[in-house]
Amino acid sequence: MTIVVAYKWASNPQDASVDAEGVVDWSRAKPALSEYDPVAIQVGRELATAIGSELVGVSVGTSAVNGSMAKKAAMSRGFDRGLVLAEDESADWNRTRVAQALAGLVRRIDGVDLVLTGDASIDENAKLVSALLAGHLGWPCLQDVTGAERTDDGWSIVQAVPGGTRTIAIAGPAVLAIASDAAQVKVPGMKDILAAGRKTVEAVTAADLEPSSVELAVAGRSRPTARARRNRIVADAAELVSALRADGLL
Repeated sequence: MTIVVAYKWASNPQDASVDAEGVVDWSRAKPALSEYDPVAIQVGRELATAIGSELVGVSVGTSAVNGSMAKKAAMSRGFDRGLVLAEDESADWNRTRVAQALAGLVRRIDGVDLVLTGDASIDENAKLVSALLAGHLGWPCLQDVTGAERTDDGWSIVQAVPGGTRTIAIAGPAVLAIASDAAQVKVPGMKDILAAGRKTVEAVTAADLEPSSVELAVAGRSRPTARARRNRIVADAAELVSALRADGLL
């Protein structure tokens, strides 16, 4: 029995800039463990400890994800070991191909029961990879998960929904996107950081996983057309409603 957490070594968008053409420049952005991933790792660690399971971290990224800083940052959070795809070409991959590569990593691990992800990545915040990963694995996916517990028949999953929560019973493996408030994250101490350096992180290549080519080419970029403002001042609500109706907005 194994629990896997997919994490991302990502650049903080607060350090990025946007040029006149609308292209984001990430060159000055410092990479770090994606903001919401520590919550998923904490939930995974607590689950793994409760059921006596191994906790494995997987990640797809550039060569930096296999660097000393990235490995210590991830392993100090509570992983038993790691498995990463570290190739610079992955920086140009779309989310579908990244999810496909993550699925390939998961398949290389024996006895996986659950794959956890963070709520979203700090750099893109798309909330897509968990569902795409589940699709490649052929497993169900639940998002906004606030808790999970092992049962005799599988897993009892608590999911946040409008107005409260609901509990879902599932049998078999699944992918869970963990809500950002699902657990209180433990800050790694010096002992955790030193122990992280002794943990095994295996690096593989894209050729090892044989992902199919899923290409995305940007054909062009443009900005919205600026429209001149009328600078019209209305005296009261009635005049505002009349003006909006005249323009076909009501």
